[in-house]
Amino acid sequence: MKKLLSVILIIAINSIINSQEKQINLEEVTVVSSPRIELELFESSKTVQVVSKEEIINSPANNVAELLQQVAGIDIRRRGTSGMQADLYIRGGGFDQTLLLIDGIKVEDPQTGHHTMNMALPIEVIERIEIIKGSASRIYGQNAFTGAINIITSKVAEDMVSIKLEAGSYEQQNASVTISKKIQDQSVLFHYSNNSSEGHKYNTDYKNENYFLKNSFKMKGQLIDMISSFNERKFGANGFYASPEAIDQYEETQASLLGFSTKIVKENLIIKPKLYWKRNQDMYVYLRHNPSVYRNLHISNKVGFEVNGSYKSEFGSTGFGLDVSSVKLSSNNLGNRNRTMVNLFLEQQVKFADEKIDLTPGVAFSYFSDVSTNMNYQSNFFRNFFAYPGLDIGYQLNNDIKLYSNIGYTYRVPTYTDLYYNSPTTIGNDNLNPEKALTQEFGVRFDKDGLNINIVVFNRDASDVIDYVKNIESAPWEAFNIREINTKGYEVDLSYDFYLAAFLMHSINIGYTNIKDDLKQTDFSFSRYALNSLKNHITTSYSFEIKKNLNSSIVYKYAERSFGENYSVMDLKLNYTLKNYKISLTGNNLFDAIYSETNLVEMPGRNILVGLNVKF
Repeated sequence: MKKLLSVILIIAINSIINSQEKQINLEEVTVVSSPRIELELFESSKTVQVVSKEEIINSPANNVAELLQQVAGIDIRRRGTSGMQADLYIRGGGFDQTLLLIDGIKVEDPQTGHHTMNMALPIEVIERIEIIKGSASRIYGQNAFTGAINIITSKVAEDMVSIKLEAGSYEQQNASVTISKKIQDQSVLFHYSNNSSEGHKYNTDYKNENYFLKNSFKMKGQLIDMISSFNERKFGANGFYASPEAIDQYEETQASLLGFSTKIVKENLIIKPKLYWKRNQDMYVYLRHNPSVYRNLHISNKVGFEVNGSYKSEFGSTGFGLDVSSVKLSSNNLGNRNRTMVNLFLEQQVKFADEKIDLTPGVAFSYFSDVSTNMNYQSNFFRNFFAYPGLDIGYQLNNDIKLYSNIGYTYRVPTYTDLYYNSPTTIGNDNLNPEKALTQEFGVRFDKDGLNINIVVFNRDASDVIDYVKNIESAPWEAFNIREINTKGYEVDLSYDFYLAAFLMHSINIGYTNIKDDLKQTDFSFSRYALNSLKNHITTSYSFEIKKNLNSSIVYKYAERSFGENYSVMDLKLNYTLKNYKISLTGNNLFDAIYSETNLVEMPGRNILVGLNVKF
């Protein structure tokens, strides 16, 4: 594996050395969509990566799950194709420990983190994806335990109708229409897609429908963005959950979001209010042909209001925010549950030494009506409060190099599945404590003439981590705060955009992550969620123009897990454009690797997808 990494780095360096005279002039500056203090990407003193619109278009990925697999340090463990069921991990954390946002709206699910990726949008309506690695709880509150991913939706740039048709292996049939239109002082973006397949083996068929609408309009001169999305998935779940032998499982999910947001600017003051409603429905049956044997139905609703702001003064930039939300769950297994959450945020950035040093202390306070810290306060009211203090510090060595470091505390309250789920094989525990951790990282960032290099080392000391354990193999799994885990590692990310030959665009991305988990032993003999982090993770992509209207993208992924298993996957995409027509050829798992990402669920072998996209 180390030899392979060396070869990849040599190829990248050689391409850089032999590039022609013309370099990329990065005139556009990426602004990280923080809920409060807005910073240019290079100014941030956290590890932030951005997947751009161009990278999304050129990628062989057909959905967000596949797209995020191309980022080192992000572990997407899929149980099926086309993103039907996937769990999201960052830097070796758990699938309940990463927060997903859409245009800054938090769309976590109180039932279980297994539903996080249900809210992922079609890639046709995504402008970019912002990834914050490491604790982001001081910025976003609960659930951003190991990081946060913010999907930014597209803005309407032109009047356009786009129709895309695709067909391929396993009887894949995909169809979509995307419409964008400007009407006086408002704009509309609409998308509908229908994706289906017979599956790569017995009972892995699926049908996925997506609806998305974004309307930007003015009310009394104030620009307001409205987004609405609905996603319905129906899929065979052969071996997905109970055990690899449970081949007749079946699941249907529905995920929807309605949100309103605006941005008010008055001199040095910026206010950003948001109002939203998020719904998730999950129906699972153990035997697809006989649902009466075992069936779960969960419906969760979250309604929230959030207002964030920042104020610039002679003392620096002050960020503040308030987030109030109510969660309701109706379930035939978990019961009827209600939770009120209140989050308060405050941070202050100051710069000194000719603005070469930036210091940003901050704190978030969270209240959960039904979760206690289990600390010995005299008043029960204060037992429901949590604090997430943190500190970012950066040093601008010169125009091209920045050093940065941050430290912060974080919590993760148990999901309703952790607390109350009961089945013949699993027992919840309503006495669980919140998980907690202290995280630190130190990084170096270089950015010049299209070349970006980021090197970071990180450490996370977590305690009261929830696991399902037992001492007798025939006994059911039971949830306990049983784990203390130290996770440390380092990451290297390199990207380079350049021109070769007749001014043809080339882009190289290389990422490597190394993770080491030190797990304190317990008195239990069996663990369901024994750690299986990506010990070594390599991601590379090479996008290039073969000629003016023909481009290609090659993606290579290598994964070695803590238990020793490893696999390599190669994907390829070709795009040929002629006026308003684009023909695409996508090949996934080109070398037909046999591998699984979780629960011994075998992933598809080599598969091909051919597409035609027409724009009017």
